[in-house]
Amino acid sequence: MNRLQKSIDSLVESYGEYGLVNHSGANLPSRRSIEDILRGLEELIFPGFRDNEIPDHDNLGLITAEKVNHAARGLIRETEKSIAFSDRNGGFKCGRGGCHAAAELIVGNFFSDLPGMRRLIVLDMKAAFSGDPAAKNTEEVIVSYPGFEAITVHRMAHFFWKAQVPLIPRMMSELVHGRTGIDIHPGAEIGESFFIDHGTGVVIGETTVIGKNVKLYQGVTLGALSVNKEEGNRKRHPTIEDDVTIYANATILGGETVVGRGSTIGGSVWLTESVSPESLVYLKKGEILIKKKG
Repeated sequence: MNRLQKSIDSLVESYGEYGLVNHSGANLPSRRSIEDILRGLEELIFPGFRDNEIPDHDNLGLITAEKVNHAARGLIRETEKSIAFSDRNGGFKCGRGGCHAAAELIVGNFFSDLPGMRRLIVLDMKAAFSGDPAAKNTEEVIVSYPGFEAITVHRMAHFFWKAQVPLIPRMMSELVHGRTGIDIHPGAEIGESFFIDHGTGVVIGETTVIGKNVKLYQGVTLGALSVNKEEGNRKRHPTIEDDVTIYANATILGGETVVGRGSTIGGSVWLTESVSPESLVYLKKGEILIKKKG
């Protein structure tokens, strides 16, 4: 027991030396709460697909209202914690109405946008189904595809990122990262009909911009050329225009790098410069070749 007491004393001493103790207990959002909220939001987006029970069609309105109110209460609580934390640290300004009123406004806007997000997510689902010959039906995509799960959560996390809510967007993205192996920063801008096939090891950086009808395979990195802290507020990640396909383990880096519309990037390509629309970029005997399609 004396040895255990020494460990306790040393641990408490480290609290004083390094800090990082959440004294108030209420100023940071709860990881468990965010995980529960995400589960509830996924049930709202796909009724009957994430529930243990099939929803009663005759009472779908009442069931939806109950789930929305439950999720909204949790989101308001966690959003208030997040923006209050930021307000105290000179970031988000809660304004005259206080952080609770600001959280209510943000969450209200989120639920106003949720039908539009659902439209985008349905387009992503259709892109996955049409883009994967192995997909037997759309239900299979919804219940089992990790890339589809990752983009579904990203669409919600991106809303909170744009609303300048701290912590929660990253918590959402890292929760789904842990489940799928797909790392999409909530700041990334992603157009409609987006599909990640297989998905493991995909990394999409904060300032990435992706157009419509883009398809990525496993191991693709859309990253930065530099990781200097001083460049944190600059565009560091590439732009991928509409109708681009990027095959497995390709790496595309740099904020000024643009992959032109309709291009195809082959597997294992390392790209740090822009390519014009309708380009075919591939690796042959260790050399990167770029040519026009057709």
